Amino acid sequence: MSPVRASAVEYLNARPLVEGLDGRTGLFDLQFDVPARCAAHLHNRSADLALIPSIEYLQNADYRIVPNLAVASEGEVASVALFTTRPVTSLRSIAVDSNSRTAAMLLRILCGESWEIEPKLVRLRPDLDVMLKRCDAALIIGDAALFLDHEQKGLDKVDLGEEWTVLTSLPFVWAAWVGRRDALAAEHAQALEAARGQGEQAIDDIVARHCPDDEEQRDVGRRYLRENVTFGLDERARDGLRKFYEYAYEQRLVQVRRDLRFYGWPSE
Repeated sequence: MSPVRASAVEYLNARPLVEGLDGRTGLFDLQFDVPARCAAHLHNRSADLALIPSIEYLQNADYRIVPNLAVASEGEVASVALFTTRPVTSLRSIAVDSNSRTAAMLLRILCGESWEIEPKLVRLRPDLDVMLKRCDAALIIGDAALFLDHEQKGLDKVDLGEEWTVLTSLPFVWAAWVGRRDALAAEHAQALEAARGQGEQAIDDIVARHCPDDEEQRDVGRRYLRENVTFGLDERARDGLRKFYEYAYEQRLVQVRRDLRFYGWPSE
């Protein structure tokens, strides 16, 4: 059996889901990248499995989700946010981090459903100063958002995870392991489950490796992995994911509806 080519998000929030997988070379050939490129690797078949932004699941009817594993949050997520000096209800333009379609899609939904605005969205690389020169607000994701001292910069931080839960009373699923129908065997799924369990027990070590030179960042990272994000995909999280897809379809942000379809072993 050839190793599964797996692409995982390089941000801190993905690390508990991949703990120890780099040592399972008989099962996985693991690489890291930003969210948009992880999805691209799966779509163009240079990866068999990817930890991808949740909206990317809709790209292919043959995709299956690995059960019970995700990067999710309920309430404040801390790592996906708008940074601005204006009230959100008065925003005319928003610079959007080009690395994730899911955050941008959620932003569009919140603009329509929660804030009743129709700002111009401009996709830019995640450079806060450049973004705020071009637009009224900046959408930043991942470690850049998590570790940004917005108060020192005189900015308000509008947490998109918190805004989603206020709107829906549900969790939000940011990323999930997704692959084609025949990409995984039960042994791979068991290894992914074991990685999550190992990762949840190794948060201090994970943060220390990820932020080796900054104790303040390590404090933020430990709180984040213990309090802001979760790594399961229970029924409420699945309901949140379905609701996200429903809003995206109703607002014509995506062209298809898809049921959540999961791997089952033996293969379907």
